[in-house]
Amino acid sequence: MDHRTTPVPGYHGRYLRIDLSSQSVVPVPIPRAVYRRFIGGVGLGTWILLQETDGTYDALAADAPLAFVFSPLVGSPLTTSAKFAVLCKSPLTSRLNDSLASSQFALSGKKTGYDGLLIRGQAAEPTCLLIDDDGVRFESADDVWGLSPATTTSMLRNRFGRGYHFAAIGPAGENLIRYATISHDGRHAGRGGSGAVMGVKQLKAIGVAGQRRTSFADPRQLSTYSKSLSRLSMGPATAKYRELGTVTNLLTFNRLGTLPTRNFQDSTFDSATSLVPPMDDALTTRTRASCAACTIGCEHIFHSPGQPDGVRLEYESLFALGSLCGIDDFDTVLQAASMCDEFGMDTISSGSSIAFGMECAERGLLDAPDLRFGNNRALLASLKDIAFRRGLGDLLANGTRDAAKHIGGDAADFAPHVKGLEIPGYEPRALQTMALGFAVNARGADHNRSGAYQIDFSDQVDRMHIDRQAVKLAIDTEDEAAIMDSLILCKFLRGALTDRWASMSDMLKMTTGFVTDAEELTDAAQRIISAKKLFNIRQGWSPAEDTLPKRFLTSSLTSGASQGAVISQDQLQELITEYNRLRQWSPEGWIGDDLVRTWQLLDRE
Repeated sequence: MDHRTTPVPGYHGRYLRIDLSSQSVVPVPIPRAVYRRFIGGVGLGTWILLQETDGTYDALAADAPLAFVFSPLVGSPLTTSAKFAVLCKSPLTSRLNDSLASSQFALSGKKTGYDGLLIRGQAAEPTCLLIDDDGVRFESADDVWGLSPATTTSMLRNRFGRGYHFAAIGPAGENLIRYATISHDGRHAGRGGSGAVMGVKQLKAIGVAGQRRTSFADPRQLSTYSKSLSRLSMGPATAKYRELGTVTNLLTFNRLGTLPTRNFQDSTFDSATSLVPPMDDALTTRTRASCAACTIGCEHIFHSPGQPDGVRLEYESLFALGSLCGIDDFDTVLQAASMCDEFGMDTISSGSSIAFGMECAERGLLDAPDLRFGNNRALLASLKDIAFRRGLGDLLANGTRDAAKHIGGDAADFAPHVKGLEIPGYEPRALQTMALGFAVNARGADHNRSGAYQIDFSDQVDRMHIDRQAVKLAIDTEDEAAIMDSLILCKFLRGALTDRWASMSDMLKMTTGFVTDAEELTDAAQRIISAKKLFNIRQGWSPAEDTLPKRFLTSSLTSGASQGAVISQDQLQELITEYNRLRQWSPEGWIGDDLVRTWQLLDRE
């Protein structure tokens, strides 16, 4: 057997290319060296997309590739390791969309015997893919087309067996909403529109089941280490998320003047306390839950008279459907989040698109008398209109960047996005290291690909007046995130790790046998981030995209703890130039051919 393709512990040594048009499947070997260079998850997925594509293509073309990718840690006893990555060209941004999620789908998917599933083509009718030890089946999904992801999953499991775990789309994916998600176990992947990519392929769901486990390099030591890590993950470093959940971040951000409010017009919300019910609220109860193979248990499911079955809610959904839209009724936010679950839509982009529409309507740029900040009924009606592309919802379904182009006037100045991806719940003017992270990230404005907010909330910088010294700190958080997203591990685990790089090296060694150190992992991170940039360059990226909307560069915050904060265009550009220099790219952000060869970003050139 060729030693270059012999499986490494923790891996299967191949991914599966599936063509929906021809209903053909082809196993594709992955060279051993690729695993060490790209690890798995987002890193390996980016490498696969680079191999499978060449030049610019339409994100919603029938043959556009969609990749589900696992990691060497999946199937191990390591806490928070039951994760998978979904990668494609985003129909929202036309740039790389790399999403992560936790669920049983990851565990079952890897046991099909592949390190990734690469799906191309378009089915002739609504289809469900079934992948198991016996191969791949293409089953009709006519009877579940139009149904919610949860109902779809329930019906398919009843039909094909409880051993399958499914990833499915809802009506938003079918209607090609540009921020439709892929749902599984009540969770979602694909902020940026992966659900729409499945929808255009007429792929309603993917079911996975298998018994093909990988070996691990040092299973005994891995077991011992995993028990120790699990104890640490249940310690004081993660107690806040376990006991309170992430929704309480809203009150902290409000106090600090960093809570986006009314489409980023303000950074404090007078009714913030109404959005976070007390732990002992008699009308709103909460229960805790955990992702698959997780001991942290940060999930909080809220129950209220309007939502007796409960709704998973996190800070990002609470801010986007709450303060960003001027909504101060917690039960309305729960109902809105539940609707996003039912339709299969990202809550951040959904709330941002509606909040943007509210401001446009208040400015007279849109004829929508009821679309106003604080209007609970308008929020709920807009979500349904977006999911089914009705009326104004058809415009907002394509995201704020596209909507601003159609509306015209000065709408683009306050459309809250970077590269087309809506800005999450961090006010860039008050968190300026995070502002840099948003501007340069390959995915656009994303809080999970750049952990620069960690720097802003530390004593290492003045968060409202940063300088070039903050750039290296921002890069360090981005590098760390790239490795965690490739291994794949939950970001909440960071607090439980005393030396994160050493811990990640240990995990990699016990699962794969690779002996690495912080320097090699940092090189891998830079390689992965450069690979993402290379993909974007191929899809038409230009330096002008690395910026923030005009509002953040010209208007200062007028109230709260961050009053007066603003980041100028010149200041941001200076930070970006320094970032590119430290990344070894050109001052404008281009990657030279010599760096492509040095980082071995491609195996076929």
